[in-house]
Amino acid sequence: METGPAIIDVARFLANPESAEALEDCKNLVKTLQETSCLVIKSPLVDEAQNSEFLDMMEQYYEQPTEVLMKDVHPEWSYQLGATPEFTEEPRDHSEVIKALKPQYAAHAPRGADPKWRFFWRIGERPAETEFPELNCPPVIPEKFPHWKNVMDTWGSKMLSSIETVAEMVATGYGLPRDTITKMMKNGPHLLAPTGSDLKRFGNLDQIFAGFHYDFNLLTIHGKSRYPGLYIWLRDGTRVLVKVPAGCLLLQAGKQLEWVTGGDILAGFHEVVVTKETVDAVERAKAEGRSLWRISSTLFGHVASDQYLRPLPPFENQETLNKYPVKLAGKQSEEELQMIALQKKQE
Repeated sequence: METGPAIIDVARFLANPESAEALEDCKNLVKTLQETSCLVIKSPLVDEAQNSEFLDMMEQYYEQPTEVLMKDVHPEWSYQLGATPEFTEEPRDHSEVIKALKPQYAAHAPRGADPKWRFFWRIGERPAETEFPELNCPPVIPEKFPHWKNVMDTWGSKMLSSIETVAEMVATGYGLPRDTITKMMKNGPHLLAPTGSDLKRFGNLDQIFAGFHYDFNLLTIHGKSRYPGLYIWLRDGTRVLVKVPAGCLLLQAGKQLEWVTGGDILAGFHEVVVTKETVDAVERAKAEGRSLWRISSTLFGHVASDQYLRPLPPFENQETLNKYPVKLAGKQSEEELQMIALQKKQE
């Protein structure tokens, strides 16, 4: 039987991070990430009304004609700000991982580029100087959306703040100074990254919107979507269809968190596909006259581009350094972007 990610209430940590109860919560949070690579947090900071306002605006945005959306596309920036058109991002080849999964937990093998749109919007301060200008370029503000910046910044800041809370809890749970990981995130290229998947055109059962993959950033956070379809794989290979309860947020470990923990926490695999539950939700939306665009309420939290990735002291030894060598986070990001066809390889 499928069991979803554990729910961690972060209220005690936010109220008093030094308390014995908060330390217990931090240790449980680390244990959950070690075992599953993901968790759900219940937080007093989560405002469902703000998530709804954000989803409403993104539905209106993606419902525009393609030629309007294309004005916001910037391949010269490796699509790292503004819109990424459908059939642009290609999942990496993880066929060996897919083959090793038990039949009852099988993944949908990706078939070429994903038929999803995406919009990238930076959240947080930019670095004054950086070796990676493409990862830290100026924002793209679509026409006809005067409230765009306010809605994106309000919801995105709430999501980033929740990631920072979890990063502090991870450090505390490992017995490290609370700001160990958040210091590495300062001025990072954090991205509010809502995808748009057109269920009118691509609403058939088992349609892949985001092929089987892991995220290459530090931590990914999701608010509640109006359409199900996100599958995650726990560390033991179990597949779970995610349901995010109201007032909660889902977090997934990315490759950068795997890097700094020397593999003690692994980047979690996931995919987004049309499931029976998605089809049922589409029928309800049609009956109610609602939008048939599936929007993901997603933010990618990153280590700052000019910070070095390396296993933190508790995990640093020759074995982990061989597997996770010292590398600039911006360089690691560029290499991953090239593998998913969003950045051209340097000649």
